[in-house]
Amino acid sequence: MIDLNYMNEIAGEVEILLSSEQLQQLDLYADLLVEWNKKVNLTAILEPGEIAIKHFLDSLLLLKYAAPQEGASLIDVGTGAGFPSVPCGIARPDLKLTLLDSLNKRILFLQELTSSLGIAADCIHARAEEGGQLPKLREQFDHATARAVAHLRELSEYCLPFVKAGGLFTALKGGEIQQELEEAKPAIKLLGGQIEEVHSYTLPDGSGRTAVCIRKRSQTPTKYPRPSGKIKKQPLK
Repeated sequence: MIDLNYMNEIAGEVEILLSSEQLQQLDLYADLLVEWNKKVNLTAILEPGEIAIKHFLDSLLLLKYAAPQEGASLIDVGTGAGFPSVPCGIARPDLKLTLLDSLNKRILFLQELTSSLGIAADCIHARAEEGGQLPKLREQFDHATARAVAHLRELSEYCLPFVKAGGLFTALKGGEIQQELEEAKPAIKLLGGQIEEVHSYTLPDGSGRTAVCIRKRSQTPTKYPRPSGKIKKQPLK
């Protein structure tokens, strides 16, 4: 479905090397994504070239900017159709993936997807604010990530509780987020985090992107994350 030569080329340009088997896995991923999208709302991006850039390459860049260690555990919070975690799991099969989403239909897709791709992953049906309070998930991961439109302040409350002290939360965001970064700093500190690096880059189609890497310096206070209604109505300041 996708142009494998093009996928290989754009990944290589950012120093992400993919084997022929990994490229075939991405192609199967695209096929399953389009097929399942007929019955479950997974994505509005269905054109092969856009899937390659906006889903696959955009996801794989997490490996460049977060640089997870060998065998690291990674939770993808609100993963949707598996972005960015599943493309990363294809390129780095050593990663231990946990895919968290609030919609069971998406979890069913992710279970079939990871099984078809031969990727080991825990697919968990839960809301982020509920999962962040579960002992089996809270502060259990080397890395957390999310590719979401939510404000970084709220996103940090959802995601930092999953990360071990010393671990990393990487938020994949749009292009211009300087004001958002400043507004989020007090909340990030309160949650035990500290902004470590901010990487701005441009995808081959000209789309601006930012990867915000937040180091977990200390444990998150037990009252966080709060219920989602409170997170939205009373954002941390």
